[in-house]
Amino acid sequence: MEVRDIRKTYHLPRGQTLKAVDGVSLSVMPGEVLGLVGESGSGKSTLGRCLLRLTDVSSGQIVFEGQDITHLGERAMRPLRQRMQMVFQDSYASLNPRRRIGDLLAEPLRVHPGPDGRKRSHAAITARLHELMELVSLPLSALERYAHEFSGGQRQRINIARALALSPRLIVADEPVSALDVSVQAQIVNLFTDLQTRLGLTYVFVAHDLAVVRQISTRVAVMYLGVVVELGETDAVLHHPAHPYTAALTAAVPRPEVGAPRAAPLGGDIPSPIARPAGCRFHTRCPAAQERCKVEDPALRPVSQGHFVACHFPLTDD
Repeated sequence: MEVRDIRKTYHLPRGQTLKAVDGVSLSVMPGEVLGLVGESGSGKSTLGRCLLRLTDVSSGQIVFEGQDITHLGERAMRPLRQRMQMVFQDSYASLNPRRRIGDLLAEPLRVHPGPDGRKRSHAAITARLHELMELVSLPLSALERYAHEFSGGQRQRINIARALALSPRLIVADEPVSALDVSVQAQIVNLFTDLQTRLGLTYVFVAHDLAVVRQISTRVAVMYLGVVVELGETDAVLHHPAHPYTAALTAAVPRPEVGAPRAAPLGGDIPSPIARPAGCRFHTRCPAAQERCKVEDPALRPVSQGHFVACHFPLTDD
């Protein structure tokens, strides 16, 4: 997938506008895991929904497998839904509490034709449901139960199974482990990793937990107030951040070493996207901001091979 200068603007009462995504360009390569990170309100979840056309963009272009899908209608998008799926944050709200899990997982198999273009038979659907349960390590008895009978981690496994039902190429996972206990988080992240290896999947993984992003992602895009401020290989971005915002996020991650120094918290709150600051949108919280930062919005530019940053005065290892 490739997105070019996409924007999502919401028009509010009293003539106000909220720019949730404000000019993002990036690519998602086959077989990679692109992590989207940033504070709440940075626009990463909105961007994830725009990628799958669950939310229409206000402008820009989205190209999926060589096809421009930016303005496709629902009928034209329907065949593509098989190849792009989403795993939502709230595992309980994502499941209809009045229907058995087997019915929920079978629904997309009934709606969409099989690989041969024909309607799937009952036997084919049943066989696929058994495959899905094996993929996410749940017993077949789960198909006869309801959502409230499962733990949060089990419900998220069911949501992953539903996303896998039609054998997609791309999965956008929107904070899929944020509501889970730490031990369960690790299990679900390991499941995502195992499935990628087994099925050759591509992920866009939205998260605010950098430890999770470091574990699963091959590249990272750091978002702040609707734009990408840093983009690159995971190790480069998280171990050698070039943007002060990324450096503040990585410094705030707890360190397991005894006596490890505590990082100073990032000062202030993220500004409102309704009235974002002029110039660099991070300058109101940046300890290194200068006059230029207050008037000139920095463009995303390379600082090394494959590593990009939107900052007038990027950090260096020196």
